Amino acid sequence: MINLKAITRIIGILLLLETLFLLLCAGVSFYYRDDALRAFVESGAVTAGAGLLLFFLGKGAFLQLTRRDGYVLVTFAWVAFSLFGMLPFYFSGYIPDVTNAFFETMSGFSTTGATILDNVEILPHGLQFWRCMTQWIGGLGIILFTIAVLPIFGVSGLQVFAAEASGPTHNKVHPRIGITAKWIWSIYASITIVLTLLLMLGGMSWFDSICHAFSTTGTGGFSTHQESIAYYRSPYIEYVISAFMFVCGINFTLLLFFLNRKFKRFFNDTELRLYFWSIVLFTGCITLILYVNGVPSLEKAFRDALFQVVAMQTSTGFTTVDYMFWPPVTWGMLLVLMLVGACAGSTTGGLKCIRVAILARVLKNEFKHILHPTAVLPIRINRQVISPTVVSTVLAFCFFYLVITGISILLMLAMGVGFNESIGCVIASIGNMGLSLGEMGPAYSWNALPALAKWLMAFLMLIGRLELFTVLLLFTPDFWRRN
Repeated sequence: MINLKAITRIIGILLLLETLFLLLCAGVSFYYRDDALRAFVESGAVTAGAGLLLFFLGKGAFLQLTRRDGYVLVTFAWVAFSLFGMLPFYFSGYIPDVTNAFFETMSGFSTTGATILDNVEILPHGLQFWRCMTQWIGGLGIILFTIAVLPIFGVSGLQVFAAEASGPTHNKVHPRIGITAKWIWSIYASITIVLTLLLMLGGMSWFDSICHAFSTTGTGGFSTHQESIAYYRSPYIEYVISAFMFVCGINFTLLLFFLNRKFKRFFNDTELRLYFWSIVLFTGCITLILYVNGVPSLEKAFRDALFQVVAMQTSTGFTTVDYMFWPPVTWGMLLVLMLVGACAGSTTGGLKCIRVAILARVLKNEFKHILHPTAVLPIRINRQVISPTVVSTVLAFCFFYLVITGISILLMLAMGVGFNESIGCVIASIGNMGLSLGEMGPAYSWNALPALAKWLMAFLMLIGRLELFTVLLLFTPDFWRRN
């Protein structure tokens, strides 16, 4: 039986936490004397009221969560955060349409970075800050953050972590998941602070530095300028953000191993090596293609290629150039990067490199089986045998991922969206990328999409961020049966 009373109480706590974030943005609006202050105060009041109501409705609940409870909690929490998070956009009148306001907010919390705004720069500072902060909050996960908080209320975070964490395997660096969460969030916050300071050294204002640090660390891609990073015309800023996007695409538990001086464990990791060499390969290929096709200098070609490759593979979605003017072969390369993604256990989207590594080993073993039918060929990652259950789950996930992608593309085409745009938007949404192709490419917003298509893309953002099964399990009858 689902412990709905406990879930109600915990979501109430989460909404009270969201109220604090909204009030922080109200402080930014007050500092800049912008016209979003009232919207944040009203949004904070509504969110706090709903949070208190849910908190008291769940009073006396048995605060012990099962794995099924974790799936329900994670999904409902993400939806609740997005529903109440859209209120500042809606109340302020800057996004007066519910569909667009929800789309923009879900895009933020899912770290997708797609936007319906045709001119981001008209937003007041408070809304700009909130927009980028949603990506920072969603980066490591609303739930992963609260794992460090929920034990105060007597709630175990393990089942929540299992439901929210990305990837087929989860490395435990400490027996207590709450301690692990605190360590990871310490790294996350530290990266944000260091990047903010480095961007300020590059000439960004403190406000832009914080906002872009939020978006980079959360691998989201929202910017305070319509031109994204291209606005600054700064090679220094482009290289700095490229480096930090790469770091944030690494499994955060691996970063913990690195900080604990377990360098061998870090550098020998199969997924990290695949992630690194894929960036090297695609950057090298695109650099040569751009240079041959007339980019004025090799350094410029390398910088543009590196930035866009890292931005795509980490699903960050920043841009320094309009890649729709690049040769079409590069579009195919970028689509591959969007599908693959970076590392599991990071803030990124996509299939994740670990799954690609497992699939590659399965394929290799199938060829060996043809030659040696009786051979026993285990799948090994980091010198450890991967269980058949995990391999089966990876195969099912990848198949399901492609099926959902294909069906969604057909639905987009049925709504009258163009072929290139349908493919790009679907892959970008389910992969939490935010950058598409054609008329939804880097030079445009997604505002031209039909309303129904926006709701579909928002749904894909949600299931992509929560690894498909977490959300879609809730639509199966067996999930809700008593036993």
